Amino acid sequence: MVPGSVVLLGGAPGIGKSTLLLQIAGRIRGSGHDVLYVSGEESAEQVALRAARLGGSPDVSFLATNDLDEAILAIRATEPAVVCVDSVQTLSSASLGTVPGGVAQVREAAAALQREVKASGATCFLVGHVTKGGALAGPRTLEHLVDVVLHFEGQRSGDHRILRGSKNRFGSVDELAAFRMEAAGLVPVPDPSSLFLTADGMESSGSAVAIPMHGSRPVLAEVQALVARARFSTPQRVCTGFPPRRLAILLAVLEKKAGVALGDQDVFLNVVGGLRVADPAADLAVVAALLSAGADRPFETGTAFFGEVGLGGEVRPVSRAEARLRAAETSSIQSVVVPAGLEAGSQLSSTRVHPVRHVRELAPLMATGNGRP
Repeated sequence: MVPGSVVLLGGAPGIGKSTLLLQIAGRIRGSGHDVLYVSGEESAEQVALRAARLGGSPDVSFLATNDLDEAILAIRATEPAVVCVDSVQTLSSASLGTVPGGVAQVREAAAALQREVKASGATCFLVGHVTKGGALAGPRTLEHLVDVVLHFEGQRSGDHRILRGSKNRFGSVDELAAFRMEAAGLVPVPDPSSLFLTADGMESSGSAVAIPMHGSRPVLAEVQALVARARFSTPQRVCTGFPPRRLAILLAVLEKKAGVALGDQDVFLNVVGGLRVADPAADLAVVAALLSAGADRPFETGTAFFGEVGLGGEVRPVSRAEARLRAAETSSIQSVVVPAGLEAGSQLSSTRVHPVRHVRELAPLMATGNGRP
């Protein structure tokens, strides 16, 4: 946390934004820094109930208000190191005369809080609502105004949550942290890859493990593909967690350069666990999953893939190869399929490295009837 910075935390209703913010406030107060918690959605009693469930009420200054001017006066009176506002859409200024949550009110609230914390040197956390489409609610100016934008994601029916950065003036973007929601609150997951891999380690047809980079951290992710006979004149192309246009390119490469025609088939692609993958290094795993689904044959259990696929079907090297290989070894991956040339510099004790130059070389790696390649 940089003094004078404003951090915007967005997420769907009920995903755990207030829980995360309250745990952050407790940790900061426990380290000896003063915290002001401003709640425009819940009363002091409601926040105290949540704090008790999380293991005790933190000794932080608390203010329940929807008045922006009152919140500014409280910041000046308490002089905290950290200000937590839940949420920015609930604050309003009487001078504007418009309803809370409107474009003008959200813009004014964020701008006033930014001016105040930059003058005092405090760090400000703003909780933001999201629209039905998943975008942050309010004017686009809100994202330009703040210094850091974090998205808190996950399925409410599941127990894991993902904290992802999309803007950071003080560091790299696309960093990722994983948490597990338990009765006592959010618990950090040291190895996010454990959330996105099949628990029993058994691979099925249409499944492949990718090693994309999220910020500075390699995360193993399972990619699943399903190929079925098209029921309509135009085959479906449905993908979750992977760029649709990139999928269309890889399907064209498979048909033109590898002789695998899927043009008359419905293709469904999913990245397990709700993870979104934009790293080009995931191309090889997606192609492997499509080949496996089309042939209905799995790859050897414990095989991972990384490499960018060119328009000619060639497998290109990617950055941070050594970090990806170390992540695979840590996750007990038995073999890694990599672009040709990387195997010479790899020094792994328990993981085999299979170099490939073209997507045509993936088919021989698939398992036969006895489960071995």
